[in-house]
Amino acid sequence: MSVVWVLVADSSRAQIFSGNAPRDSLQEVATFTHAESRMHEQELTSDLPGRAFDSGGQGRHAMGQSVEPKQQEAIVFAKQIVDYLETGRKRSQYGKFYVFAAPAFLGLLRKQYTPALVSVLVQEVDKDLTQMEVGEIRNHLPAYL
Repeated sequence: MSVVWVLVADSSRAQIFSGNAPRDSLQEVATFTHAESRMHEQELTSDLPGRAFDSGGQGRHAMGQSVEPKQQEAIVFAKQIVDYLETGRKRSQYGKFYVFAAPAFLGLLRKQYTPALVSVLVQEVDKDLTQMEVGEIRNHLPAYL
């Protein structure tokens, strides 16, 4: 039986657990926190957006951002988590994994997956379990991992 990893995440915190036997309880492998994801937009930006001249006249306007700072921080955090999963996969630390993540954050994680990582992904659930105890998280998994 191969080791199974379970990722539980939202945009500011994540935990990875492992299970070694079919009905095994989960053991914590890693915990991640990303304080920047909890900050307000104005705390993440240093000043007002830049200004540009209109192409056809004398007017000026503020330049918009393609990605809001808070969203960018969530993307950075998703990449950090997926990099950790990918490193664990390459080192054969687990054989398959499950993901439980807040719906919006799950979408960000998916964009970072590599094809090799997808090949060992068993199930994704768009549910935030980050506030639950380990036993409660285990109850959301199949009896036989």
